[in-house]
Amino acid sequence: MRRLTTGLALGAALTTLVAGVPAATAVGTTPAAARPAAATPGPDHAALGLASGEKLVPRAVLTDRDGTTHTRYDRTWNGLRVLGGDLVVEKSKAGALEEVRYNAGRKSVAAKTTTPTVSRTTAVAAGTERSKARGEKSQGELVVWAGTGTPRLAYDVVTTGVKADQTPSRLHTVVDAGSGAVITSWDEIVNGTGNSQYSGTVTLNTIQSGTTWQLKDSRGNYTTDLNGSTSATAAGTLFTDADNVWGNGTTTNRQTAGVDAQYGAEKTYDYYNTVLGRAGIWNNGTGARSRVHYGNGYVNAFWDGTQMTYGDGAGNTKPLTSIDVAAHEMSHGVTENTAGLVYSGDAGGLNEATSDIFGTAVEFYANSTADPGDYLIGEKININGNGTPLRYMDKPSKDGASQDCWTTGTKNLDPHYSSGPLNHWFYLASEGSGAKTVNGVSYNSPTCNASTVVGAGRANIEKVWYRTLSTKLTSTSNYQAAREGAIASAKELFPTNAAVCTAVQGAFDAISVPAGTQSCSGGTTPPPTGGNLLQNAGFESGATVWSGTAGPITNNTGRPARSGTWKMWLGGNGSATTETESQTVTIPASATSAALTFWVRIDTAETTTSSAYDTMKAQVVVNGTTTTLGTYSNLNKNASYVQKSFNLTAYKGQAVTVRFTSTEDVTLQTSFVVDDTALTVS
Repeated sequence: MRRLTTGLALGAALTTLVAGVPAATAVGTTPAAARPAAATPGPDHAALGLASGEKLVPRAVLTDRDGTTHTRYDRTWNGLRVLGGDLVVEKSKAGALEEVRYNAGRKSVAAKTTTPTVSRTTAVAAGTERSKARGEKSQGELVVWAGTGTPRLAYDVVTTGVKADQTPSRLHTVVDAGSGAVITSWDEIVNGTGNSQYSGTVTLNTIQSGTTWQLKDSRGNYTTDLNGSTSATAAGTLFTDADNVWGNGTTTNRQTAGVDAQYGAEKTYDYYNTVLGRAGIWNNGTGARSRVHYGNGYVNAFWDGTQMTYGDGAGNTKPLTSIDVAAHEMSHGVTENTAGLVYSGDAGGLNEATSDIFGTAVEFYANSTADPGDYLIGEKININGNGTPLRYMDKPSKDGASQDCWTTGTKNLDPHYSSGPLNHWFYLASEGSGAKTVNGVSYNSPTCNASTVVGAGRANIEKVWYRTLSTKLTSTSNYQAAREGAIASAKELFPTNAAVCTAVQGAFDAISVPAGTQSCSGGTTPPPTGGNLLQNAGFESGATVWSGTAGPITNNTGRPARSGTWKMWLGGNGSATTETESQTVTIPASATSAALTFWVRIDTAETTTSSAYDTMKAQVVVNGTTTTLGTYSNLNKNASYVQKSFNLTAYKGQAVTVRFTSTEDVTLQTSFVVDDTALTVS
């Protein structure tokens, strides 16, 4: 589906679609509440022990029925906006600090400098080069990038334009201000599709103005006709009618597409408001604009940060305004204003799946006989030309591209396909595995671990995922964070209904997301004496769990494993190369000791006895701070494996990323082969 990703979620208030051009408003609309313009220390700054250069920018507050608050913040550092510095502060009714969830575990977002060595002009050129849009216009802002790796000075280059298929583009390219390298990029407006005209006769909450009726409700949800325009800022013409009977169910009447868009907007607002307790996209009681008849034969729909826009489909006969698509697009707005999941890596898949999940939830909520609820996405539009839906939640791989199971490679897929595992999780947790018929549609959902999952009911799982989205996840959260957050949410929402947590946990097991510290059996999984917190510690499960460069985890026979057949083979390239593998675990606060051990074998073609040309470092990253435990080089060659051990007890109660990274120079290889890792606690 087509949707907005969240540069805004990383701390920038998206008040315009095109840089420098105010977003258009229409008759009777209430603009979305603006975010605070200034970052101030505030009471939470001292409580969190943040550095003096860091300032908190409050984004949203969610209050539980028992008075517990979840305040979501963005951050600035020395006046610079921090991308990926978002966090969630949980407090009791009495104001006691309960928990802090830092995006990517980074308590500190301080960069080494505020002075760039790469010019803004160079950075803007790099961003412009990556864009495929027409009429490009770029601007670059000096920021701190904290979404991945060590926080560093960077430029957020935003390039706007229109793609060849008429889709607006607002491409963010994050450029390292020290090296000029592109760190990451994402487009706020991303391709997607949906369906239209299939909800039958519906009731619309229209407003009378004089002698005419407006296609608008009292909350500010309203629909306009773009009449083929592809303008990013055009408001369109508000639909009006003399007798309050709208459309005729076909494309011969321009109002028909407007009816479906308005109906979708109203039902989505109602669902979030009555089922999840959220007052619309911005949680402030404000509705949103829907624009229909965009472009010519445009086979897509999108959310751009302020509104939904729908094309008329192939031959202008299939407007993409069905209820699951409308709810999908608006749910991108909800994601943008809660977790702010960026549209890349695992987070991109979680973002896209969230819209599929709530698009499905709203379709069931609407309970239309003309379009009954199902676990299919885009089933009405025939976008494939053969009567098949766009996506399948029971078995995502049926679309030919999505994954059923999470892998370390999931993050490298387009978000429409990396969404597959979470869509699969939602179906399994809701309905269970195996064959089942729902509303006349037959499903047969497999599991990736040959387990049997018993569903806990869609209505329960919807609430679990919304709580996870709104109180647990941050901008670059991955599938492991989704698992941890969902299990915690299930226990919080359903403390006396263990079946919900069991279904949530079992479904994550069933899509191959590794276990973490959260468990349905208690608050967290207690550490067994001598227990190894690292998963796939001997690499015998292949390239899973560990994250980093593709290739080092291998069963290639060129170097022996210490045990089994798999190992982590870093280096050995004989060229200027850097390779990294890492895994994040939490050392329980109750641990009395914690130790990292691993075995390493080093061989080299270097002949020097004095110069360390190639190196490997064993490191830990805690709250954004990297500590090197040991450094090994071509000078430390050993024909057999040697065990290394490091005391990590000082990090108990904290999330610790164990990282191995190697760097080779331009000639002569050095191989660092690591096996049988362990982070043991007692």
